Amino acid sequence: MPEIDAFTEGLKEYLDDQAVNLVRQAYICAEKAHEGQFRRSGEPYIIHPLAVAKILAGLQMDPQTLMAALLHDVIEDTDVAKEELAAQFGDVVAELVDGVSKLTQIEFKSKAEAQAENFRKMTLAMAKDIRVILVKLADRLHNMRTLGPLHPEKRRRIATETLDIYAPIANRLGINSIRIELEDLGFAALYPMRAKYIRKAVQNLRGNHQEIIGEIKRRLEEKLSQRDLDGVIIGREKHLNSIYQKMKYKHKSFHEIMDVYAFRIVTDSEDSCYRILGAVHSLYKPLPGRFKDYISMPKANGYQSLHTTLFGLHVNIEIQIRTTEMEALANNGIAAHWLYKSSSPDVAAASQIRVDRWVKGLMEMRERSNDSMEFIEDVKIDLFPDEIYVFTPKGKILELPAGATPVDFAYSIHTDVGNACVACRVNKVLSPLSVPLQSGQTIEVVTAPGAKPSMSWLSFVVTGKAKSGIRHFLKEQKQSESSELGRLLLKKSLNSFGKILSDIPEEQIKRVVKHNKVSSFDDILEEIGLGSRMSYIVARQLVPLEESQAELDAMQPDQNEGTRLTIKGAEGLLVSFAHCCKPIPGDPIVGVMGSGSGMMIHTESCSKLSLKDREKQDDKQQGGWIALDWAKDITDEFSVELKIGLERHRGIIAEIASAVTIADGNIEKINVEEQNAQFSVISLVVHVQGRRHLARLMRRMRNIKAVISISRVKN
Repeated sequence: MPEIDAFTEGLKEYLDDQAVNLVRQAYICAEKAHEGQFRRSGEPYIIHPLAVAKILAGLQMDPQTLMAALLHDVIEDTDVAKEELAAQFGDVVAELVDGVSKLTQIEFKSKAEAQAENFRKMTLAMAKDIRVILVKLADRLHNMRTLGPLHPEKRRRIATETLDIYAPIANRLGINSIRIELEDLGFAALYPMRAKYIRKAVQNLRGNHQEIIGEIKRRLEEKLSQRDLDGVIIGREKHLNSIYQKMKYKHKSFHEIMDVYAFRIVTDSEDSCYRILGAVHSLYKPLPGRFKDYISMPKANGYQSLHTTLFGLHVNIEIQIRTTEMEALANNGIAAHWLYKSSSPDVAAASQIRVDRWVKGLMEMRERSNDSMEFIEDVKIDLFPDEIYVFTPKGKILELPAGATPVDFAYSIHTDVGNACVACRVNKVLSPLSVPLQSGQTIEVVTAPGAKPSMSWLSFVVTGKAKSGIRHFLKEQKQSESSELGRLLLKKSLNSFGKILSDIPEEQIKRVVKHNKVSSFDDILEEIGLGSRMSYIVARQLVPLEESQAELDAMQPDQNEGTRLTIKGAEGLLVSFAHCCKPIPGDPIVGVMGSGSGMMIHTESCSKLSLKDREKQDDKQQGGWIALDWAKDITDEFSVELKIGLERHRGIIAEIASAVTIADGNIEKINVEEQNAQFSVISLVVHVQGRRHLARLMRRMRNIKAVISISRVKN
């Protein structure tokens, strides 16, 4: 009991006697539940939950969180049920314990998948009560402190997971004290020798630099005293993982990193922060471009401070200036929400709003993503942001990761805004959707009803929310289109048996679904549309053999071909036009199904279509031709490549461009393929609406005197 006595005595500094008594009861319950259980090190198991509670007490967390920390393993590792905890300690504590327990209960195929799925579950737990993740972070911190007895491979796995997930979450929640220790412990577990050498080098260097550090601190104190400014000056230590990451990614030597002297000045008010900034700038020369004001524009995790870099005594001096509340928020982050709940409601509310917004964004991504690994990759993007700050037209500030584009901005406002985005204005000037944004810009998104995200957006968006929103929309669109195409192909195959889909009894459809081991008939239609399943085989399964044979015998020979599918032009994600022959309305066309990729449309004469494809169609095999017709009212434009031979003279390219414009065409690409002193051959890719439009355009170009020959390139 001496351990719990010392712990509860410390709690009396910020909790009343009733709260301390409840925490003591939770300890007694946990000690009894874990009786006879030991850790790998041989210590009684109760040492672990008590250590977790001590970490959270260091953040001055509320009594319910401390009780949950002491009890966090009892549901998972002992016979105590959630209902018993609720009866003894209340529903909130029971829910917190249950939330922490559930994060590690399911087994998965691979460790990576388990990590990803556990993180999906963690976001759900965070959405219910953010304190679940605070207990989990403290639990992970104590486990990292006591990794010693574990097998080296398990140590490396836990350390990797810590650096990949838990340290970034601590950073995103603003809990700097836990983040730094998690990073250093993770680094030491992954690279013990590197950590040992850096630690030794830091100790040696600290002794040599003590004189310079003392001199800088003395001068800063003198300057503050002259200006009658209150401020506590603290020397900032550089951490092992931070030093290693800078050496690795910024390609700097150890001495280059350590030649920067870092100080923090903590004062009483925002006004004093800016006054102290003026004082230190009058003492040492500030380096241009190295000043950041995170007080007026806080980081995404709520961090506030003034950062400046000075040059003095032949060394660089980094200084952070902040208030006492900002210092607590920087170290404790969201945990300071409970610390300031009563004394400073504004600080608590601002911190809570930021976290709520982030967790809400995680929940949206979680709902849209079926794949755990995809989800965790999207989240990792958001866990490592170098922020920029941009404005909405109404003056609201939004923080986005560096490199974010107007599409990221649109999705950060709302998923529907992102999906309907067609253009943007940056500082009132129309700009491309792919342009990287800069801090301070005002962004206005232009939307249009019926607009859709483009797959090309995935190549330039950087936020997890934008990536998951675009993927989700395209996935749904692909499913819808594949189902529709599959239905058309199945109707065509059924037509060859003299049947229509509505003729097929519901019982027969259910038998076919069961036989193919899918969950619904829509799944079969989707697979047909994607080219992963043959429509002819499904039609044969739907129509009993003797019935289909009788129908076939009764039909006229020319009816066996069935109806042709009609192509409208812009068919979406699953119907694409071959680049080899570039079909346009008016060309005889056929479709070829690819496994999982939908239908590719070629001209009938395309040399890329082999005789094997035709034989497959005759034998009703996968990958055969499908007879197609163009719709009559197509208004889309199609690419056509033309080869033009002409005599060389000044301005001939301009004449050709003018002829294309007069014929209502549009040039996509122009390229000179061959030329000598007299003749040139140019390749021209133009957009036309069909063969008639193309014929009109070619007539215009033939009227140019210098044009000797013009032909369409089909392969």
